[in-house]
Amino acid sequence: MKSFFSGISIAMMPGYIFSKVSITKEKKRIGIIGLDTSHSTAFTRMLNSSEPDSRYMGYRVVAAYPKGSNDIKSSVDRIPGYTEEVKKYGVQIVDSIEELIKLVDFVLLETNDGRLHLEQAIPVLRAGKKIFIDKPIAASLADAIAIYRLAEKENVPVFSSSSLRYISGIEEIASGSFGNVNGAFTWSPATLEKTHPDLFWYGIHGVEILFTVMGTGCVSVTRTFNEGTDIVTGVWNDGRIGTFRGIRTGKSDYGGIVFCEKSIVNLGKYSGYEPLLLKIVKFFETGIPTVKPQETIEIFAFMAAAEESKKDGGIPVSIDEVLYAAQKEADGIVLKHKN
Repeated sequence: MKSFFSGISIAMMPGYIFSKVSITKEKKRIGIIGLDTSHSTAFTRMLNSSEPDSRYMGYRVVAAYPKGSNDIKSSVDRIPGYTEEVKKYGVQIVDSIEELIKLVDFVLLETNDGRLHLEQAIPVLRAGKKIFIDKPIAASLADAIAIYRLAEKENVPVFSSSSLRYISGIEEIASGSFGNVNGAFTWSPATLEKTHPDLFWYGIHGVEILFTVMGTGCVSVTRTFNEGTDIVTGVWNDGRIGTFRGIRTGKSDYGGIVFCEKSIVNLGKYSGYEPLLLKIVKFFETGIPTVKPQETIEIFAFMAAAEESKKDGGIPVSIDEVLYAAQKEADGIVLKHKN
């Protein structure tokens, strides 16, 4: 079966220069879509501090469109309070995404509800604005693929990542200090939200840790599920095995054990939002996403395959089969939004 990733063009590769959205250094105005997550207030607080870190290179949040989820109560209830909080940092509140786009050079799409991300991203892409889309990039694999395909059509770079990608210990593993990675076991909270596939809502954090150390190339996924725990195991195309544990009972935390050529490495503590924000600023400067589109798509294919494995009683599910079905669905989505 032909892999989905063979269809990604050079325009989506790191290192490609996006001429449509090249900027001057004076254009550093950021707009936020969605004030229903603590990420919005955290990013605003760091960027708009009275004494901001020089590594943020003068980028500031100047406007925000507060509307996030329509029906996830935990998100909806946050909007009034978070709106007032960002206003304290000089952020202008606007009534529409279209109004926001006119005021800013870059966009942080922070809406907590991944079901809205495609709809909210499209006007940003059409305006040629570089965009960071917070986790989950979408609430379906098909929507995630469609976002990248529409971004490619508009020649606009997109970056998406969990902040857990930058958990302490990751850099040393990536540098090769411990030799090749032979396998990994990661964990994170995995709270469920009925509007999203199970792992898309919160388990994505631990899954992203897994892919950060293992890299792409997962070919099949098997999931064991009960009320309090998920065990999701992937087999990679070189025979390596990586496992994610989703936690819903007992002590909850983020972490991982990585089985390397020279050592067994315990990952450290969650490093907060700063490492991710630095990567976002770098992305806004260069147009080069730290995480390749192919990796983000495979992360979501892994979670979609886990959903199918659960439905089928825990049998292995092929990543290629899940990708093939989602790509067909994405064809229709892209066609619908071609104008």
